[in-house]
Amino acid sequence: MDSTPVFSKERQTPFTSGQLPIVTHAVGIAEELVSNHYKMSASQWLRPKYDVKTLADLEPPEIVDGPFAQIIRYKGQPKRASLGSATYDLYKICLQDDAIMVALDHHPELDMLPFALYIITHELIHIVRFSKFLQGFDASAEERLSEEKRVHERTHEILSTVRLKGLATVLDFYKDWRTVCEQIDCKP
Repeated sequence: MDSTPVFSKERQTPFTSGQLPIVTHAVGIAEELVSNHYKMSASQWLRPKYDVKTLADLEPPEIVDGPFAQIIRYKGQPKRASLGSATYDLYKICLQDDAIMVALDHHPELDMLPFALYIITHELIHIVRFSKFLQGFDASAEERLSEEKRVHERTHEILSTVRLKGLATVLDFYKDWRTVCEQIDCKP
């Protein structure tokens, strides 16, 4: 679906100091939009623990070729907890800086803020869906594809009402995911 070129892990270029504030801004907007869409209060939003990291903060196994981001699930436990019942899922959104920049280079019609907003909103929707048990984290390849299509549909639904320069172009960039989703009826 995505025409993003695949690149080698050998070319790993992190976001610049000028790009990081754009990503941070996208994270803030995405958090607000997703929490509003799912009608989650601030305390509920803190329950699905997650973090967003860029290439500079990723460990080698968290760096992948191709996708713009991936979610990794870790098990967390408070330091003073001795029982397994205190464990929780900690999700890490691993932004793949280089893949994002390659896509922006190959698609000059895309702007970084709306593109990053789409990517982060998409990943946050996954986390909400995992946390609400609407989708299992360890799904089959077929289930993951259906879920990916559902999440693209939700991402479009949330972002289609946002007024942000360049966002319509980004939504159009992902239109193939929505078309396929409509064809196979991948509603919740």
